[in-house]
Amino acid sequence: MSGEARQGLREVVIVSAVRTPLCRARKGALAKVPPSTLLAAALEGCLARQVGTHKVSAAQVEDVCVGHVLGPPSNAAGFRMAQLSAGFSVESSLQVTNRQCSSGLQAVANICNAIAVGSIDIGIGAGVESMSSNPMNKILPPDIDWDVMKNLPKQTQAMDCLIPMGVTSENVSKKFGLKRETLDAFAAHSHRKASAAANAGKFRNEIVPVTIQTSEGTSIRINKDDGIRPQTTVDILGNLKPVFSKKGSTTAGNSSQTTDGAAAILCMTRQEAESRGLHILAVWKGFAVAGVPPALMGMGPAVAIPKLLKKQRVSTNEVDVWEINEAFASQASWCISELGISPAKVNPNGGAIALGHALGCTGARMIATLVHEMDRTHEKYGVVSMCIGTGMGAAALLENPNSSIRSNL
Repeated sequence: MSGEARQGLREVVIVSAVRTPLCRARKGALAKVPPSTLLAAALEGCLARQVGTHKVSAAQVEDVCVGHVLGPPSNAAGFRMAQLSAGFSVESSLQVTNRQCSSGLQAVANICNAIAVGSIDIGIGAGVESMSSNPMNKILPPDIDWDVMKNLPKQTQAMDCLIPMGVTSENVSKKFGLKRETLDAFAAHSHRKASAAANAGKFRNEIVPVTIQTSEGTSIRINKDDGIRPQTTVDILGNLKPVFSKKGSTTAGNSSQTTDGAAAILCMTRQEAESRGLHILAVWKGFAVAGVPPALMGMGPAVAIPKLLKKQRVSTNEVDVWEINEAFASQASWCISELGISPAKVNPNGGAIALGHALGCTGARMIATLVHEMDRTHEKYGVVSMCIGTGMGAAALLENPNSSIRSNL
């Protein structure tokens, strides 16, 4: 949203941002936990982690928007049940949104936009995915007129929307001449950064635990990510075979992990936060989405980010911290290079290759990681961005109100 467009709109801020641990699908600690349980943990934790005098209660949250991708439509009922079980009043409403890999970010954008125009004063944007409960290989094909779609002119690119994500990764590698060694190095670095961040306690403020019951009747508290592999090296990754093409460069090691997790972001007007004496983690500045060829969907951030920054009148060099989703090392590394971003500013605590990509959760998870990093380092601007299946990219700009440099926007 540009400076001109913002006139008359209310300033929106984030006062709490949390996520559950991110755990490997099928093999990890949360594999048997329903997505509704993950969401309830995130919602409860989000309210509990506020810092300030007059904290928002569950009854005061007017709307919750949940990003979710893989589950059946009936999960919307499960999420409403999760909301109520987390102590929210029946007067609080809930909606579910699906923009594939950007669903969690879209959920936060929906809430922030509603606050900005005055539809609500307080809301939560969230995201959740159990890729154990709803694995990608069980996705049903779309309900379309196959005869019509298959006979469309090739330039429409409609049928390209069905290209598997891993194949689109190979398309990016081939088109831009990316080397396997470069992608493996990018992946290994993601694991090293995530391991260092975990060991330094940098995830402590963003992770809320999930308590699960065992078959023996005891409870276990899950509070750590379990996909980080600190011993991963380029040599180890180099031994993995390509998954989508015999001579390709995309492997299980330089792709994001399938993951279970949830995240929640508490948003409100700046006036509301200040009147309550709440610590403001970030100011929501704007959001942009842009389309790209479906066969090259990984290019999305390289198109969405310039669109966002142009609207916000912020240059690439002014952004201090970047969270760019590592769907694949191919697309993430190419986008970083194409945009001329210093790699040192990108995913300082690791990305989806190490932490995992719980589809509906990821956008909200990235916000949680970003705002806590900015709060720690006092950096001014941060961007969250990701590619989106079927050919899109999304991006959001956030500002740290506690940075040493005040915004001129």
